[in-house]
Amino acid sequence: MGAQQLTRTFVVWDYLVFAGMLSISAAIGVYYAFCRGGQTQKDFLMGGRKMTALPVALSLTSSFMSAITILGIPSEIYRFGAIFSMYGFSYIIMVVITSEVFLPVFYKLGITSTYEYLELRFNKRIRLCGTALFILQTVLYMGVVIYAPALAMNQATGLNLWGTIITTGVICTFYSSMGGFKAVVWIHVFQVGIKMAGFFSVIIQGTVVQGGISNILNDSYHGGRLNFWDFNPNPLQRYTFWTIIIGGSITWLTVFGISPAQVQRYNACKSRFHAKMSLYINLIGCWGILACTTLCGLVLYSRYHECDPWTSKKVSAPDQLMPYLALDILQDFPGLPGLFVACIYSATLSTVSASVNALAAVTISDLIKPHFPSLSEKTLSQLCKVTSMLYGALCIGMAALASLMGALLQVVLSIFGIIGGPLLGLFSLGILVPFANSMGALVGLTTGFAISLWVGIGAQLYPPLPERNLPLSLITDGCNVTSFHHQRNWNATTGTPFSPNAFQVHSAERTPLMDNWYSLSFLYFSTVGMLVTLLVGIIVSLLTVLLMEH
Repeated sequence: MGAQQLTRTFVVWDYLVFAGMLSISAAIGVYYAFCRGGQTQKDFLMGGRKMTALPVALSLTSSFMSAITILGIPSEIYRFGAIFSMYGFSYIIMVVITSEVFLPVFYKLGITSTYEYLELRFNKRIRLCGTALFILQTVLYMGVVIYAPALAMNQATGLNLWGTIITTGVICTFYSSMGGFKAVVWIHVFQVGIKMAGFFSVIIQGTVVQGGISNILNDSYHGGRLNFWDFNPNPLQRYTFWTIIIGGSITWLTVFGISPAQVQRYNACKSRFHAKMSLYINLIGCWGILACTTLCGLVLYSRYHECDPWTSKKVSAPDQLMPYLALDILQDFPGLPGLFVACIYSATLSTVSASVNALAAVTISDLIKPHFPSLSEKTLSQLCKVTSMLYGALCIGMAALASLMGALLQVVLSIFGIIGGPLLGLFSLGILVPFANSMGALVGLTTGFAISLWVGIGAQLYPPLPERNLPLSLITDGCNVTSFHHQRNWNATTGTPFSPNAFQVHSAERTPLMDNWYSLSFLYFSTVGMLVTLLVGIIVSLLTVLLMEH
């Protein structure tokens, strides 16, 4: 590896490509805000329920492909092997359950916020609990999503970290609060194109540089990265077939089945058939993305299998491997690194704008409308914009917290699991258990959340031992030592906030509690929360029914 290639940062063309992407996105928002006349609150939040399957499917896929997916999955595959691609099966389970269990209920009711269902099924108090948990989950998630690409960009281009974070937050908030739902969906369609282009530029050039797919697979095979089948039933091991099929399906169900950001989208379809179709088309999209990210992970391994940039301190965190790779292999094509950065950025923009939109929708329909029923459409529309802005600001604040949490993908899936699991249990209780009552729902949700919070926080404080995670070996033998003097210091800007997280307790003795309960694979957090909520909910409901009868 020459000394020169690592000093390469953005050139003028890269900045132009990057700026172009941002301005087109902003322009779409402005267009929908001004040229299409005023929007009622329902239009702002639901697109007027006239959408067809394809744009909605693209929008679902687009927000699934967040910066976390693009940065996180390849680095997980680089470190833990291709077993991650077993997620392909989880997606099938998730889509089938969503379209056959959750979608029919939500579509028939035609609701803006899935939490309206909780009030119809149980009562107001439970709706408020659901809403509060959702807002907490989304704001935490937004923090990680804004922080991720800013960190990567700061590493790859030397752009100031907090400058990037604040800019990202401001732009996202700007166009969610301007254009509303339709703008967000069409911007997603535009951004899917950019993501694909950025992604393919890395995959194609990576394959060319490494001398073809067969070389990449060969390197990966010899490095033990093609570990597709691992049927170890131990729930403590980070990735096995079972943790991914069971834990992974439930974790993604919390996103696609009940998250307002997604339900809001397929509810905007003009018929139930279109809504179901959008989910199945989205499944194909998810598979495509999974295949691309898996390939990226193997290209990463093939490229750096003799000299790992992470252990040799060229990047300060595994999540920076993708931008590092892009700047490494695309340096002879001015503009392409800019395209890759734009790809990561547009991924962030689409996720944040969708979430800010959903947060505004939920706040208006669950917290404001019930208390002030007399508000006019115009006031509501303005309130939507104001709440969008407030949430945008809050998310930027959360990015500061995210900088302390550990590896990206794990943090995000843990957040989804800890908060989403109990919520999924609550909805399943309402839909699948006819005799469940509000008392059972409340006690179940509280218990489920308490227990998943306990295991989640425990795992942050006392991370599982390496023999539970089974990271595969990374080698630095092939590193050219002289290049260290020339390259600019990649870590100077951030230190290493990542892989050991900042909350870890170091000195503690390992106890059986830590080695068993806290070492649970993070994919199972959602399963624990969901099952506890369901079981407790069923038992308490039965008990209250029996007490009523006596």
